[in-house]
Amino acid sequence: MLYLSEILIQNPQLENFEQLLEVVKERSKSEMFFRIDVKPPYPDTPENWEDRLEASFT
Repeated sequence: MLYLSEILIQNPQLENFEQLLEVVKERSKSEMFFRIDVKPPYPDTPENWEDRLEASFT
């Protein structure tokens, strides 16, 4: 299972929400499940961030 917190820890170079979406999309190719356990810390994180992360994973 892939956790959002794990992605954030493993990718400290990410600077914004759009970059995070790309990493989630890439990791979805090798993971079956995704769990959102924290809110992304980026200033540009939109209100519908959970929906966008889930859509990026599927």
